Amino acid sequence: MCKPASVTRFAPSPTGPLHLGHALAALTAAARGQRFLLRIEDLDRARARPEWEVAIRADLAWLGLRWEEPVLHQSQRGAAYDAALGRLAAAGLTYRCLCTRGDIRAALSAPQEGEPGPDGPVYPGTCRVAGHTEGAVRLDMARAMAAVGGSVSFVESGTRPGRHLFTAAQMIATVGDVVLARRDVGAAYHLAVVVDDAAQGVSEVTRGEDLFSATPLHVLLQHLLGLPVPAYHHHRLIRDETGRRLAKRDDARALARFRAEGATPDDIRRMLGLAPAGPHSAHAAPHGAPP
Repeated sequence: MCKPASVTRFAPSPTGPLHLGHALAALTAAARGQRFLLRIEDLDRARARPEWEVAIRADLAWLGLRWEEPVLHQSQRGAAYDAALGRLAAAGLTYRCLCTRGDIRAALSAPQEGEPGPDGPVYPGTCRVAGHTEGAVRLDMARAMAAVGGSVSFVESGTRPGRHLFTAAQMIATVGDVVLARRDVGAAYHLAVVVDDAAQGVSEVTRGEDLFSATPLHVLLQHLLGLPVPAYHHHRLIRDETGRRLAKRDDARALARFRAEGATPDDIRRMLGLAPAGPHSAHAAPHGAPP
């Protein structure tokens, strides 16, 4: 019996130019998968622009990457996200929250509270028993962890190799009741990425180590929704001279600028500490692959 092909993905948001950090993420994903997918994470309707998606495709093609078509767009996946939210709500694992960011800051004024989680300070649970019928949808972390037996774990092959286990106490203290859907916006990143990775059959999630802290939450959601748990590979980050990870504000490191100044794809790979691409490298275009 043939082993299924490994599937990886690169999932940028079309809100600005790709930079060196994006290049490392895309090249890492392409090199580790037999099938390489592109996903456009355009849930931020206020900032997402079609012209940025065009630029993303051009940059990736210039790097020598090829991906399967059609490309999944999160903006077209509302029904799938609503179904997932409905399943969690039916199990009694979510509640509605009307707190503003100011309310949360005020509730976390005590110095011992508010340690950073995947979305910033851990929510103090202000609305957990309020019975609101409107507002953002939050995951009740204590109930969710009880529903999966009190712990979650995943296998990491990147910056922190091995199996990582997280208890209910750890998840409540360091992740908390995260937002799964926002008012007037729809599904939040944590829910959408889990639903889409399963829908696309992603077998290994490759991404920057800054998202390592979100991984136990994603694994928890996978268990709650009855979805497969992929392997995880978190790679190093590309940082500027001050030690900050690159962001889309770092236009000086944008791939389009390097291209305009005459750089080659192999120049980019050298900047990233990667070997030059060979004629049969994992990210080269296979015969008949779409651009």
